[in-house]
Amino acid sequence: MSSIYETVEKARKTGKIEKGINEVTKSIERGTAKLVVIAKDTSPPEIIMHIPILCKEKNIPCEEADNKEKLGIAAGIKVPCSSIAVINLGDAELIRKAKKEKE
Repeated sequence: MSSIYETVEKARKTGKIEKGINEVTKSIERGTAKLVVIAKDTSPPEIIMHIPILCKEKNIPCEEADNKEKLGIAAGIKVPCSSIAVINLGDAELIRKAKKEKE
């Protein structure tokens, strides 16, 4: 079973992702996000609290990553990242489907 970080990295390389709270929020509202990942260690937590609620309203899967530094690395940036929206899964779709089947 691959990690959420591998899913984000694969989507970045073979598909399309959006990085950062504002871009992620916009992609959820537009309905272009296929998967959203938020970092549990975001501080203050209030800045990402709206994201799972929006995802639920739009029926978009929302996953938690444990570390924003690792999420930033998976997203291909050199700074911590509190949220990622996967717009085009690319090859990462297989990983997501496999996880969904196990749930």
